[in-house]
Amino acid sequence: MARHLITSALPYINGIKHLGNLVGSQLPADLYARYLRARGHEVMFICATDEHGTPAELAAAKTGEAVADYCARMHGVQTALADGFGLSFDHYGRSSSDRNRRLTQHFAGRLADQGYIREVVEKQIYSHADGRFLPDRYIEGTCPNCGYDKARGDQCENCTKQLDPTDLIDPRSAISGSTDLEVRETKHLYLRQSALKGDIAAWIDAKADWPILTTSIARKWLNDGDGLQDRGITRDLDWGVPVKRGDADWPGMEGKVFYVWFDAPIEYIAATAEWADAEGLDDNAWRRWWRLDEGAEDVTYTQFMGKDNVPFHTLSFPATLIGSGEPWKMVDYIKSFNYLNYQGGQFSTSQGRGVFMDHALDILPADYWRWWLLSHAPESGDSEFTWENFQQSVNKDLADVLGNFVSRITKFCRSKFGEVVPEASAYGPEEQALIQALTTRIRAYEGYMEAMEVRKAASELRAIWVLGNEYLQSAAPWTVFKTEPERAAMQVRMGLNLVRLYAILSAPFIPFASRAMLEGMAVSDASWPADVPAALSALPAGHAFTVPEVLFAKISDDDRVEWEQRFSGTRA
Repeated sequence: MARHLITSALPYINGIKHLGNLVGSQLPADLYARYLRARGHEVMFICATDEHGTPAELAAAKTGEAVADYCARMHGVQTALADGFGLSFDHYGRSSSDRNRRLTQHFAGRLADQGYIREVVEKQIYSHADGRFLPDRYIEGTCPNCGYDKARGDQCENCTKQLDPTDLIDPRSAISGSTDLEVRETKHLYLRQSALKGDIAAWIDAKADWPILTTSIARKWLNDGDGLQDRGITRDLDWGVPVKRGDADWPGMEGKVFYVWFDAPIEYIAATAEWADAEGLDDNAWRRWWRLDEGAEDVTYTQFMGKDNVPFHTLSFPATLIGSGEPWKMVDYIKSFNYLNYQGGQFSTSQGRGVFMDHALDILPADYWRWWLLSHAPESGDSEFTWENFQQSVNKDLADVLGNFVSRITKFCRSKFGEVVPEASAYGPEEQALIQALTTRIRAYEGYMEAMEVRKAASELRAIWVLGNEYLQSAAPWTVFKTEPERAAMQVRMGLNLVRLYAILSAPFIPFASRAMLEGMAVSDASWPADVPAALSALPAGHAFTVPEVLFAKISDDDRVEWEQRFSGTRA
């Protein structure tokens, strides 16, 4: 049994996330975590809400809530949605936790002790209308790199270039919209990433198995232009982790907080500590996942994220861990994703364009979305959601292939043999050929899952479902029963065991339907089918079951048209 630490990029607290956010990190991470657990491995699957910085302050200001109250409420909302989509986190934490505050201050102190922090007097934009400095996302303007006119002060969402607020052309306050801005001096702490470039480059170069998307982005930020730059890690804000050097005050840094992208990745560690606290365990329980000197040597650590998060996870967070001089567990593999677009454009919260997690669950069960998103995951390039493709995929894959198979075999058995597995002879040549074909497919499916090739795994799983349909169509037990009822009983026994097998194999993708199938078949042993012939004889003669309800209802043309209009972004 191996030990696997899995983290998915932390979603910002400011609002409900759309389907592109979901498929870019949390959902494929859940797929992998569920698969590894099913194979018997020890898994720690961690995520949290990213609660500091300007997004939280701006969102709270719009609702009229205190920022702490807003974050607490939205954490509850995001937790409920994660549960609704079946995201099987071992802990879903908060970056505003006391654990993260203490760990962030600890890392800052260690970096300073190692000589990797320097104080810089810099010029930042001050808004007279707002009476404050405007770092990061408080400032909007035109990107100097691509010309996008809604770039933020920390990064352009259009071209992903990292920015400083003073880089923007025609800057304006994101709070008031005022252009009455002035550049003033203020003192901040910088992480000396440039001094760690050699260590980080050697670490990245050693990751020969990383996806091309991950390494190409990392090397671009590492080597393009002037190379890896020192990065400010403090901000003039009220909401965040107060700047301290470990437990001690930091002279000259009074009233400042750490930059959200400094403290957010540290929450991966802190959330694991939060898990231990919630379980009533001591610090050894979480340190064995994160400290090489306390048991983490045998841990495989995998991160899941969208491509816009790659620079921070391949450069800034590793710089924090390496620069601390402590034996922290570094990521072994980063699975990064491109973007999911919506109907020829982008998702837009302000315009109501696209499907967001809450609305998705309002109109259809989670497995419909899980299947489509994972089977169309944006791995090799950007993907696009269209309602026509979604309807086709749900109807053909889920309803016609898997759902139809389960319904046909269980209802036929009930009509001829009752709701029990019938007495039957040994499997014949046709069944043995099916077992061999299934074994080949299942081993390929396992290979794709272990390699985190999400779309290929989904395609292989569908092919496994198809084999059962093809067998049922070829065997035709409803016809055989008329002249050879004993042979038909054997075919039915194969079909019912296939239902159990499909439930187990499909659980990482569609956990709710899998559970319904297992409950319908009254299965107590849902262990992974290492031995396929044995798995297809797991349900003995006389084993009682109930015919499951319809697993997947088809999406009608009327529903598709209605939803396409509803989420088109045409509202004022």
